[in-house]
Amino acid sequence: MPSLPKSNVPEERGEQEQSFKRRSRRLRNWFGIQRTLRLGGLFLIWFVVITFFVDVVAAGNGLTLSKQPRDTLAVPRWLYLATGGATIGASALLASFVTDRAFITYLHTWRRSLRTPETWWHPVTWVGRGVGIVTLVLSVYLGYAGPQLPTASFTILVTFAGIRAALPIVAYSVGNVWPALNPWRAIAAVLPSGFLEYPNTLQRWPAVGAILTLVWVEVIFPVSTVPTVLATAILLYSTITIAGAILFGPASWFENADPLSVMFRLYGAVSPLQRQNGVLQVKLPGSELRNADVVTDVSDVAFIIALIWELTYSGFITTTAGATTIKTLVGITSLGIVNMDTRAILVYTLLFICGYAVFLGAYWYASRVSRRSTGTYITARTIAFQFAAPLLAIAAGYHFAHYVGLFASLSPALVMALISPLSPPANPLILSPPSWFEGVGIASVLIGHLLAIWAAHAAAYNLFSSRLVAIRSQYPFVAVMIGYTVISLWILSLPGAIPPYLS
Repeated sequence: MPSLPKSNVPEERGEQEQSFKRRSRRLRNWFGIQRTLRLGGLFLIWFVVITFFVDVVAAGNGLTLSKQPRDTLAVPRWLYLATGGATIGASALLASFVTDRAFITYLHTWRRSLRTPETWWHPVTWVGRGVGIVTLVLSVYLGYAGPQLPTASFTILVTFAGIRAALPIVAYSVGNVWPALNPWRAIAAVLPSGFLEYPNTLQRWPAVGAILTLVWVEVIFPVSTVPTVLATAILLYSTITIAGAILFGPASWFENADPLSVMFRLYGAVSPLQRQNGVLQVKLPGSELRNADVVTDVSDVAFIIALIWELTYSGFITTTAGATTIKTLVGITSLGIVNMDTRAILVYTLLFICGYAVFLGAYWYASRVSRRSTGTYITARTIAFQFAAPLLAIAAGYHFAHYVGLFASLSPALVMALISPLSPPANPLILSPPSWFEGVGIASVLIGHLLAIWAAHAAAYNLFSSRLVAIRSQYPFVAVMIGYTVISLWILSLPGAIPPYLS
């Protein structure tokens, strides 16, 4: 029987492995050069941006109750350069070098369950909603019958220092407590409801339109300074909310159409404390932002961008640059409108809508660039969904910068109003935080940016199986995030001013 020829498979396999190693080494060297150039470019861009507005760095609380200009805070150049450079450098490092998938997965799946009674949430919910209903009734009643001084008004303090400033901070730092406080859901829960099925095609679009409308009303109308106007707005909001919950059912309405519920739920995804199946779990901050179930529709993306833009817009119009822009646009805009106030409202509205369209368009363009640059079969729509949730960290950081000073200054007045709503003090106590406290705003923006970059990095590794594709997919979104952060810091660097034409 003839002998079989010897197989060359081991030798061929060895040559293939050596060839593969050589190609891999060349690729690592090439990408190492690219990383070095990219990091150097980011540091250079950051240096130019910071140098442009050093020596006039400021922090602000955005739209205050009296719409007064913000204080200016001088920050040392070395400190601003160091913190800014560290943020951009660290974000680039996270996007380039942390490639251990097991390590990333471990950080985002780490959790510790807290021992709580099995039915603890039900009594907390009923007590909380009872408090919410009483607060709602008092807010409407005292808005008309109570004092009309903004800092002594129960209605204004609860709405702006409480719901507008404090509750979002609680949501993204501790956990979403709004389901246990929501007075409108408590009212709708005891009424006949569910006469129509909520259209699935609408998703969260009603909430997007509602949150933009609420911000527009806050800017245009004196709801933050005149309690009667705010009480009327609360009555109108309550009527629409309860009617919608009765018509479509509380579960569908507050899950999709109510802007406050959607906002607090999304902010709650940033929190390290999560409630799942009735169990409290402690996680690392932002761990939930890589999960695919946080953003499931285009309307969710639009809502998250709206959260970022509304803070940017309300911060911009309370700066000298914003006031100058408004005055210039009102001066050159005639459109046959003689009344100056009407032209001003039109300019505020168009600036609000156009700015939101730019922010939203930039994000969707980044998703298309990400798909083209990676050549993946995954659609740009799916990529946009995956990277939208990390933007909540930027929104949370900017919200904290925007409102922490307002809450700190009004917290004594808010506590006194809650303790004695029917007999508020004639001279409410208003704190004046020290000048260094304003620097907390800058730090919160930078921390939010860092957390967003890390969450986007984890989301990419959760979406793509290839490490190279996961890294390359992040670049357009990192650029958008840096853009949002730089704009936020630029606004914080501007001196404050009263928004013109708004009485």
